[in-house]
Amino acid sequence: MVHASLWMSSVHEVLKAYGLWALFVGITLEGIGIPLPGETMLISAALYAGSTHRLAIGGVMLVAAAAAMVGGMIGYVIGRWIGLRLLVRYGKYVRLDERRLKLGQYLFLRHGGKIVFVGRFVDLLRMLAAVLAGANRMSSSYFLFVNAIGGICWVLLMGGGAYLFGEEMKRVAGRLELLLVIVAIGLAVGAIIFFRHHEKEFEQRAERAIAGPLRDVPGPAAMSLTAGREANVAGFDQDGTG
Repeated sequence: MVHASLWMSSVHEVLKAYGLWALFVGITLEGIGIPLPGETMLISAALYAGSTHRLAIGGVMLVAAAAAMVGGMIGYVIGRWIGLRLLVRYGKYVRLDERRLKLGQYLFLRHGGKIVFVGRFVDLLRMLAAVLAGANRMSSSYFLFVNAIGGICWVLLMGGGAYLFGEEMKRVAGRLELLLVIVAIGLAVGAIIFFRHHEKEFEQRAERAIAGPLRDVPGPAAMSLTAGREANVAGFDQDGTG
């Protein structure tokens, strides 16, 4: 709790000095994957607005939502342009061979929206979800939609809660985040156990949905390759075998 209070005090001083620009930059950079306390900045800005009225809460929430969307979009583009290339080239060193990379793409194509939305409320996923979505070739239009909805809900819950409930939100936010982390860990462990038992089956599904070898292709070539893959997954699901 002392550590969290020090973080909150430091962020509070930054906000007093630089205002909403600091909030926008902090949340945007966190969405790209840089480990900055975006959620702490949002809560601090909302508390500052509520206690001093030197910032309008509407402005705080608008800027925070915009930053969440912009950071997510930049992270997605980074993952889309270089993420797959790095995974194809170096994944073998961390036991990510082509079969498992295809499996990751398949799962993101099927369940990426849930990962992106829930990830907005969990520290580590908030930094990585957008990059992972891009690297795993999640549909860009769907990502933009889920990223926007997740960002707005996150701002309304955390920023609005801090403004309405004041200092109490500091304690609530810590407990809520701890609960979300515990739930996320539990789900991750459950998913690992489940996929260990069904890995071969899912790899076969991924191979049918994403035909051909993974390619280390940059830019527009990767985009055109992805369009065909997404069409394959859509057809695969309509057949009722996915």
